[in-house]
This record gives sequence, structure tokens and C-alpha cells, in this order.
Amino acid sequence: MTADVMDQNTGAGEPLAADEIRAMRERIDEIDQAIIDLWLERARLSQTVGKTRMASGGTRLVLSREREIVERFRQALGADGAQVALMILRAGRGPL
Repeated sequence: MTADVMDQNTGAGEPLAADEIRAMRERIDEIDQAIIDLWLERARLSQTVGKTRMASGGTRLVLSREREIVERFRQALGADGAQVALMILRAGRGPL
């Protein structure tokens, strides 16, 4: 393929590159699904923890635990990691 005849799905100019891109995208799709599945599992577990804690007379939130999680994500992923952690926490406990 020349630059004038690029693969419409991958944007690659050569068949071999297009094949490589398709294979990598398949793996990305698998990883995305694993992330979605883990996100949902984590949210369910977090909701159960919150319900159990409140049913036993505890608080709705444990802010020190949330700070630990945000910090762990920030250290692993940088500034965006903190935002990811906040979204994950919200999925498990709902908005504040």
C-alpha cells in the first residue's frame, strides 16, 4: 500500500503494518474488557463493604482509606492516576 492507498481501518500504509495494528487493537480490546469487568467487580465489592460497615454502626466513608487509594494511583500513574482513583471510588460509593 502506498500513502495514497492506506488501510481505511488502521491508517497503515503497508499490509504488514495493518496486520500488526489489527492484532494490537484486538489485544487492546481484550484489555479494555478486563478493565471494565474489574471496574464492575470492584464497585460491587465496595458497595458491599459500605453497606456492611453502615449496618454495623460504622460510617458511610473512611476518608483515610480513600486517601490511601488516591495516593497509590497517583504514585503509579502520575497526576491522572489521582483522577482515575476518584472515578473508581465514586463508582463504588456514589457521589459525596
